[in-house]
Amino acid sequence: MKFRNFKLVGYVVYGRGSFNQLDEIIAPHRKEGKPMVFLVDHFFDGKPMVNRIPVRGNDKVIFVDVTYEPKTTYVDKLAQQLKEEFGTVSGVIGIGGGSAMDLAKAVSLMMNNTGSSADYQGWDLVKQPGVYKVGIPTLSGTGAEVSRTTVLTGPTKKLGMNSDFTPFDQIVLDPELTANAPANQRFYTGMDCYIHCIESLEGTFLNEFSKSYGEKALELCRDVFVKTDGWNDDCDDKLMMASYAGGMSIAYSQVGVAHAVSYGLSYLLGTKHGIGNCIVMNHLEEYYPAGVKEFKYMVEKNKIDIPTGICKGLSEDDFDKMIGVSMGMKPLWENALGKNWEKIMTREKLRALYDKL
Repeated sequence: MKFRNFKLVGYVVYGRGSFNQLDEIIAPHRKEGKPMVFLVDHFFDGKPMVNRIPVRGNDKVIFVDVTYEPKTTYVDKLAQQLKEEFGTVSGVIGIGGGSAMDLAKAVSLMMNNTGSSADYQGWDLVKQPGVYKVGIPTLSGTGAEVSRTTVLTGPTKKLGMNSDFTPFDQIVLDPELTANAPANQRFYTGMDCYIHCIESLEGTFLNEFSKSYGEKALELCRDVFVKTDGWNDDCDDKLMMASYAGGMSIAYSQVGVAHAVSYGLSYLLGTKHGIGNCIVMNHLEEYYPAGVKEFKYMVEKNKIDIPTGICKGLSEDDFDKMIGVSMGMKPLWENALGKNWEKIMTREKLRALYDKL
């Protein structure tokens, strides 16, 4: 048996106020005349947090549009813009939710790799390390801060640049940065963590490594969304660690049905990842009965609206595209349903599931 030898994040700093150490953390990685580039979620444009970014010399702050999940064309445009302006850069620092994290990882890689980011959608296709990269999450749940993928929507598929060169060199986990997140957004992103823990813990790839992280992440999610009434600082602290542990749990396993189906939604409709997972999870009693029951309780307890009817009025061609993208997520289906998954999840069965959403 061949065991996976996977790459972890290089350095981790955790704690309230740890964002204030960013200047000191990145200083040794500065190269003369080459800027640090801060890719900041456009949610923060004009907000006080921006004034805390340690801009020096010719550093550049770019507010990235994360209305939709990152596209390969957007990654290519950002990387090309930086190459034309500076030749190369000292590093790329992503500040924001999962989409900002993924953009930072992808742009870092494309500074040192030729062609389009679409050429690297898949497993271990990236040939060169990127420039120095830092992830600073302002939402908790995606696990993008620790994963070896950067999920992108390309011309023909939604698939990550999965490689050992993808993980961040440094992450800064400061729960204070998540304090003002909108309640719905916080829930959807937190549920991304909850759902991928359920998928990992009930999957066929499960082992003690992923189980130990997944169980802790699930416990923290339950503390926040089941046991706590109202939101407090403790919730931000716990959810940030749930995100980290949840991301670690799938490093050595995989996600499952909810993620595989939601990839189709985001490819065709631009549905954001967290909310897409919630829309799908609502209808997965057949696969995760206990998880779906608890999920519905959390939705009700936290007074969250999960959209319905988003696939109404779609054409057969639309359904075919979504099914094609979803069926392409082979490791996810194998984890969820086993090696014979194609006999269980047929195109017809997947079509019926999309009809319900």
